[in-house]
Amino acid sequence: MSERRCKKKKKQKQKQGRALLAAAVCLLLAGAVLLLFPVITDWMYRARTEEEYRDFVQWSRNDAETDSLDKLYRELVRRNGELYENGQQELDDPFSYQQPDVDLSAYGLEGNIIGFVSIEKMNVRLPILLGANEENMKQGAAHLTNTSYPVGGGNTNCVLAAHRGYSRTAMFRDIELLEPGDEVVIENFRETLVYETVETKVIDPDEIQEVLIQDGKDMVTLITCHPYRENRQRYVVYCERKKN
Repeated sequence: MSERRCKKKKKQKQKQGRALLAAAVCLLLAGAVLLLFPVITDWMYRARTEEEYRDFVQWSRNDAETDSLDKLYRELVRRNGELYENGQQELDDPFSYQQPDVDLSAYGLEGNIIGFVSIEKMNVRLPILLGANEENMKQGAAHLTNTSYPVGGGNTNCVLAAHRGYSRTAMFRDIELLEPGDEVVIENFRETLVYETVETKVIDPDEIQEVLIQDGKDMVTLITCHPYRENRQRYVVYCERKKN
């Protein structure tokens, strides 16, 4: 074999080696992106939520908004009373995508966010949006229409529905970690309400009676699909207002 042909063959091998190396690097980078994607999207979601939370707290503490927020509070308390009196006749499955029946923007609240739910045991803080429709449930925990609004008080049960893991963040994915005594904190536009887990249960989607208001109690109920990654049933966590 001539020296010229040897050099040509050597160059071809070097070229093939570089191509194989480049392909291997690309595969490694693609694998790293796939592994890091959930971490990155979760970080982005949490960062956005914390910004929304800071803005919400700052706005709700603005003295200029006091009159408007007082009106909203009185309206929600009134509606909670009506829900109890009429037995929540129009209540439906939380995943039937219901629309909010209160226009928060009329009271100065933007983005349909009425508050935030924080659960230390699950390491989550989620915005609470009115109406369990698809778009709201992509963003956080959705208040189920025809259940009590998250302002507390006797004869109330605020039902919050969230996905059990969304492409961007965990949401209620780790809900089965909650045990009796674990705290669930609701921060609305007026005050901070602290609840504690008292019971968990698995129900069928049509067992609406399981999330109704209970006489005399001040409750928050968390609900999500069950089993994890399926949607056959509902996992329910009952929480009662913590006594001071």
